[in-house]
Amino acid sequence: MKRFVIERNLPGVHNMAAGELSDAAAQSNAAIAKFPGKLTWEHSYVVNDKTFCIYLADSEQTVLAHAKESGFPANRITEVRTVIEPLTAT
Repeated sequence: MKRFVIERNLPGVHNMAAGELSDAAAQSNAAIAKFPGKLTWEHSYVVNDKTFCIYLADSEQTVLAHAKESGFPANRITEVRTVIEPLTAT
């Protein structure tokens, strides 16, 4: 599986209440269930008017299919090539 960062333009997302975010997560989870073994949502960062979602997927096409199924845009999909962190220095 490859790791992807999905940028989603969602005006007002940073103002959503906890219940609205819960509903959005449930909507995404329902769409993910239609791609067994091909897609895992790790987490998302909510910023002003957009989210950055971290997914594991077999391909960019699966990410796009999930976006269509969930109703959430995938404005930019970037494959992660490697991860560095503080322990990389040791």
